[in-house]
Amino acid sequence: MNHHTINYLEIPTADIGRSKAFFNTVFGWRFEDYGPQYSCFIDVGMTGGFYQAEVSFTLEKGCPLIVLYSHALEETLAAVIAAGGSISTEIFSFPGGRRFHFIEPAGNEYAVWSE
Repeated sequence: MNHHTINYLEIPTADIGRSKAFFNTVFGWRFEDYGPQYSCFIDVGMTGGFYQAEVSFTLEKGCPLIVLYSHALEETLAAVIAAGGSISTEIFSFPGGRRFHFIEPAGNEYAVWSE
């Protein structure tokens, strides 16, 4: 472990099953369940999990943005839509790359970027 680094990320979701299915379909994430209200994601770049909560997070609410990486931004955007996500911000350029934002089926907002 590296001292004073972000080590674990816990993400609230109103529907663990829907979030797991979405992230497995679009991004290939695997999960290990610890009861009906918690599921860890495995081999996704950072350790963490989904926990059952009656809240959702979006930039509009002032929440932090979790940004994922893709080698093929347009393909990932199409996969997000096909899996039931909605695009909250279309692809745009920023210094160093391009990205889009999406809302997954449980209502949380994420982004995906690429060079």
